[in-house]
Amino acid sequence: MHLEIDRSNLRNHRIVATAAPTSAPEGSVVLALERFALTANNISYVMSGDALDYWGFFPTQDGWGRLPTMGFGVVTASGVDGVAVGERFFGFFPAGDHHVVQAEAISSGFVDASPHRESHAMAYRGFDRVSPTETEKDNATLVLRGLFVTSFLAEDFLRESDFFGATQVLVTSASSKTSIALAHSLRENSKTKVIALTSAANVDFTYGVDLYHQVITYDDIETLDPSVPTIIVDMAGNASVISRVHNHFNDALKYSCRIGGTHWDQSGSTKGIPGPRPEFFFAPSQMAKRGKEWGRDVFNERIYTALSLFLDDSTRWLTIEHSHGADALTDVYMQLVEGRVRPEAGHILSI
Repeated sequence: MHLEIDRSNLRNHRIVATAAPTSAPEGSVVLALERFALTANNISYVMSGDALDYWGFFPTQDGWGRLPTMGFGVVTASGVDGVAVGERFFGFFPAGDHHVVQAEAISSGFVDASPHRESHAMAYRGFDRVSPTETEKDNATLVLRGLFVTSFLAEDFLRESDFFGATQVLVTSASSKTSIALAHSLRENSKTKVIALTSAANVDFTYGVDLYHQVITYDDIETLDPSVPTIIVDMAGNASVISRVHNHFNDALKYSCRIGGTHWDQSGSTKGIPGPRPEFFFAPSQMAKRGKEWGRDVFNERIYTALSLFLDDSTRWLTIEHSHGADALTDVYMQLVEGRVRPEAGHILSI
């Protein structure tokens, strides 16, 4: 079975009965999806499904899309030398109970070599071999690894650009896990002031993660000093918030970076707002750049080291919640769509 989303209305979804093959044709691998995570990051995939071709990861019936998730899968059948039955892999899977991949073995595992995946960044196509048994950090890794890599690369891009001359960074949807990962990376690597923008309901939690220098609500944007050189990193996708920040800081706004869409139902046009044009940050581009400059091994080592620090730190605020079955999957998905997931909750699903 697989969860499928109506590409014209993310509230509409269905569970489709699908059966995993019992054998794998030559060049293919069949994996049973052990478990996967759902976060607000998955809603960003839905919102960018057509623009960034997330729907192209796992093609299905026209008008529908299979939700990309970070998960662990176990090989149940293999027609690929170098990929054995029983091995366990981390990567992008469609939300469901199995996945069939046209695979090409590499030293770390395998990549999806399907023709429809050729245009996608390698970061989205790789499946990494992991321990055959559960480790202490597995669940936090599922919840946080994908979004942490995005935040790590965003911080790296901003720091490489000398923060465009800004001395503070405003982060919207500051209670979201991607924002927390960005705040962690900023605090680890720079002395730039990091200001959280969040809803009144999430102020206490956002203070509690202890990674922001200042926490304010969206109502308080206009209380900030408008003369301070500033960057906005937008995880919310709320056109009204972006417009207010641009109008408040005007020429003091040095860069406007768009990453997420947690406020997907409040999106809209930002055409004509003052200050720099909002620019979308595409993490795989920065990943490819650093991979060439640093070398793949150095890049992977830096990511691993930084992620390990973040996973250790997340034990202060992250609560893992396990759910099982198709009904649980659709329930958690709708909680995310409707913004009802508590910021500390990390949802792990299995079918």
